[in-house]
Amino acid sequence: MGILDELLRGGDEDRHMDMSWVTGRIAVGGGIWNAENMAALVKAGVTHIIDMQIEFDDRPLAEPFGVKVLWNPIDDDFQPKPPEVFERGVQFAKKALNEPETKLFIHCAAGVHRAPMMALGLLGALGFKMKDAMRMIETRRPEADFADVYVRSVDRFLQGYLAAKK
Repeated sequence: MGILDELLRGGDEDRHMDMSWVTGRIAVGGGIWNAENMAALVKAGVTHIIDMQIEFDDRPLAEPFGVKVLWNPIDDDFQPKPPEVFERGVQFAKKALNEPETKLFIHCAAGVHRAPMMALGLLGALGFKMKDAMRMIETRRPEADFADVYVRSVDRFLQGYLAAKK
């Protein structure tokens, strides 16, 4: 039995991955940090990850599991975020979600600011109204905190994104 098999079998009671399912296929949460947590994500069905943290690149952890990762690093500095950050995430997510049986995990270090912000941008790009998407995320992830500057950044992105779709 290989290390991947060992990581994927049993022991779930000892694993706790900081993850909240916003929809049946989109989860938001905190950092993965190690192979055990990556294995827990794989066991939960996660096939794609948007890693918003500047602190840690998940790609080396994900590679042995075949999980596709977009490392989309930004600082949690309460400064406006450029539309390109959201564009990269939305393109990656929509491509992933167009594949059957895929599940997407959007995360940052704590799952409080950057990951909910990216999830908000994605849900808006998928057609949800901003307030409805915020409510949906906050209901399923109460620790989510939508800083005004980040909400304005998402709104600015969505205005351009949705206008280009018309």
